[in-house]
Amino acid sequence: MEMHQVRYFRALCQELNFTRAAARCNVSQPSLTRAIADLEKEFGGRLFNRERSNTHLSELGRVVKPYIDQVYEQAAQAAERARDFLGLRRVQLKLGIMCTIAPNQLIDFVSGMRASHPNIELEIVDSNAGTLDDRLVMGDLEVAIYCRPEQLRDERLHHLPLFREQMMIVVHRAHRLAAANAVKVSDLKDEHYLERINCEFGVVGDAEFSAQGVDGRTVYRSDRDDWVLAMAAAGLGYAFMPRHLAAHPAIVALPLTAPEFWREVGLVTVRGRPHSPAVGALIQIAMKTSWLGRPAEAIAHLADDTAPLSD
Repeated sequence: MEMHQVRYFRALCQELNFTRAAARCNVSQPSLTRAIADLEKEFGGRLFNRERSNTHLSELGRVVKPYIDQVYEQAAQAAERARDFLGLRRVQLKLGIMCTIAPNQLIDFVSGMRASHPNIELEIVDSNAGTLDDRLVMGDLEVAIYCRPEQLRDERLHHLPLFREQMMIVVHRAHRLAAANAVKVSDLKDEHYLERINCEFGVVGDAEFSAQGVDGRTVYRSDRDDWVLAMAAAGLGYAFMPRHLAAHPAIVALPLTAPEFWREVGLVTVRGRPHSPAVGALIQIAMKTSWLGRPAEAIAHLADDTAPLSD
């Protein structure tokens, strides 16, 4: 059954006259008659009784009419919903967010989306970086905000940088290192480690620590950053986390040096895959948003690339 047959059937139900129904559908009468005949073949019986000037629905026609009407109405609703979606009039958009990004780092962005596009309903999907990779590639998400070390990035994904944030060593205020200006990796030898399971650097960070002989005992691990922070605040060990997550009155956050680690959080989409108008709107707002008090890194990089060379 095709949509033009549905339209012709409904018009004939209303007009009960092939000539008037054809005129109503703006087609020739033979075209409408053939379409109805094909529909009758598909259903296996007459849909209309044709009795000179008395065309009317058959018993089979009355049985199938509610279902054909439903097909028509659902198709109309689908078309209207598509127009709303493409015109950003009523849109739901799932945005993946890495679980280690603090909410206060996103408030300006979410507020900007709401102010500029009030008809886009954002659904925040909280997960770790690996899961967000998979959901993007599989098409379950169109867009996400998270970070991956460059050497671990999936080549199928495109990263548009938003902000950079230094990784810190977090310790209790009474810790032997708390008064230092910065901490070297080697300073952490034999210290108890509080592991963030969803750490941004994962195996990359582990490899660097191990290479410097720093593989102290892990005394606690959790996928909840707030719990790891609470353990550090209780003096149970040190944690390795982004600067803006390290917020607790009982801890000190110290820059890690030799080497430094910086996470680059970006807006991630699937490379080469067309995205919806809602994602296009989201990208525009992301580029206009101030991230940690600075323009989006992608904008800053563009400005650097186009700046005139000095003499």
